[in-house]
Amino acid sequence: METCEAVGPSLNYMSDGRKKGGYRAASFVFAMATLDNSGFIANMVSLVMYFMTVLHFDLSGSSNTLTNFMGSTFMVTVLGGFISDTYLTRLNTVLLFGVLEILGYILITIQAYKKSLRPDMNCLTCHLEGRNAHMFYASLSLLALGYGGMRGSLPALGAEQFDKKHPKEREQLASFFNWLLFSTTLGGSIGVTVLVWVSSEKSWSLGFMLDLLLSLLGFAFLVAGTRFYRLRPPGNSPLNSVSQVIRVAIRNRKLTLPKSSDELYYETIDDDDDDDDDAEKIQLQHTDQFRWLDKAAILQPQESDKPLTAEKAEKVCSVTQVEEVKILIRMLPILGSTILMNTCLAQLQTFSIQQGYIMNLYLGNFRIPPSSIPVIPLLFMAILIPTYEFIFVPFVRRFTGHPSGITHLQRVGVGLVLSAISMAVAGLVEVKRKNAFNKEHKQLSVFWLSYQYGIFGIADMFTLVGLLEFFYSEAPVGMRSLSTSFTFLSLSFGYFLSTVFVDVINSVTSSLSSNKQGWLVGLDLNSNHLERFYWFLSILSCLNFVIYLLCATWYKYRKEAAPAPAMTNTKTTKTDASSSVEHMNDDQINESSSSSSSSSSSCGERQVQVW
Repeated sequence: METCEAVGPSLNYMSDGRKKGGYRAASFVFAMATLDNSGFIANMVSLVMYFMTVLHFDLSGSSNTLTNFMGSTFMVTVLGGFISDTYLTRLNTVLLFGVLEILGYILITIQAYKKSLRPDMNCLTCHLEGRNAHMFYASLSLLALGYGGMRGSLPALGAEQFDKKHPKEREQLASFFNWLLFSTTLGGSIGVTVLVWVSSEKSWSLGFMLDLLLSLLGFAFLVAGTRFYRLRPPGNSPLNSVSQVIRVAIRNRKLTLPKSSDELYYETIDDDDDDDDDAEKIQLQHTDQFRWLDKAAILQPQESDKPLTAEKAEKVCSVTQVEEVKILIRMLPILGSTILMNTCLAQLQTFSIQQGYIMNLYLGNFRIPPSSIPVIPLLFMAILIPTYEFIFVPFVRRFTGHPSGITHLQRVGVGLVLSAISMAVAGLVEVKRKNAFNKEHKQLSVFWLSYQYGIFGIADMFTLVGLLEFFYSEAPVGMRSLSTSFTFLSLSFGYFLSTVFVDVINSVTSSLSSNKQGWLVGLDLNSNHLERFYWFLSILSCLNFVIYLLCATWYKYRKEAAPAPAMTNTKTTKTDASSSVEHMNDDQINESSSSSSSSSSSCGERQVQVW
């Protein structure tokens, strides 16, 4: 079966005839990810110390402020994804939110520089008030908007440079998210070493200024690659299509579903249409899950012979529209079962940093900034990602035939197991640290934290990339930015859940303990019970993994069907399984098997599960 272009010529070629897209275009995205994430990840791990040492927040207050900030940041990715799918190209969306990020950096740099805008360093009871507090929260809000909106569209901008219908580019797409994570890791390594050292040892204002300059350089690289990009034009709001399906299904709730799905409404897709948008239209096969939504595709007898008008389109939805909504619903349990892992991640950026602050920070005569400790998992990832890409994936691909070696959901599952182990190890390390301090009166080396960081770094490598690939490949074409933002939505909920856990744990344990002291109260970790909190998260992570297995087993990967030839009316009748052609997506079969799927009659009715 011959492949065809996924996008029209205007999107595929430059004026000089050279082809757009591919790794040449994606390299500018990688440069942007490296430079911008230097400051972003540096702030993720160091702001908790800025809140404590400069702004005089207490232990739980600084942790909760950071987790709320990060939760808000990743929540905004949904807004960025929605805008890039509906109103602006993905490139313009990144640049729009980039302006907000730059403004946020300017405000926080000014506040860190001018003493009059901060609490008095010699007054530990002084806190942010009035205009200083307003300026602080305004800078955090702008940074959250900029960080989040940009990340809601940048992964999809890079991924759309690869055409899934071409075998070579399909494999490149499978590798793209690995290299995007590698770029993020490289930038993060620079951030948690150089930028964190500048901020904590020299000047916070100088550190924020460097963050600003690196981000500006990253956006300059992104703009420089404009002529090489394939830019999919924005389309109709994906949420409008979702709401229409639900609205029509509710309106038709009293109708009886036909015995055969062939009697539902199938929109005709013209393969000869060269329009850029139509060239990406895909007809999805009908599935039996969430049958009540199928009522949105019931075509009334009096409407069956009429041409598709705007009035008719409001009364009936195509099977493909219905299946797209089913896909989004099936994704939700996967999204929900990865939230707890990101709650664990929040502890490594808050309490673990605070642990490092009271440990032995010296490597010889060099004092390591506590916020630089996360360089350990980043170094693990910088080594493991190329190893995974060049050794593991090609080796496993020979046995599984999958472009990514293993399925996306299997990869996520590995990460969830490792995150539970990381929290258990973190609890053991905290017990050893406290015993060394309280009983032996010595500080344990900060490198003991490398165990929990290293294990979680590997977990993050599996889960983050697995989720990005999963949400991008499973999403309807018009919702890919919005769908990839679900990965960051999981991060957002994880950070917010961390705030809830800290407050609830403090409240419950303080009421149950004889001395009315909660596990995580005050500024002294040596008198608290952080290890119990870590073990609490580890046990919850084990239970969560069981739930994830059920969700992953229940999930049905989407199935694409070649559109039938154009009919005289707007309803297309499906042929039987022996004459249908099914194009399975990335998570079901490799390119070689998809090329022969038209001769495999059994594929048409197959239900494929991940586990």
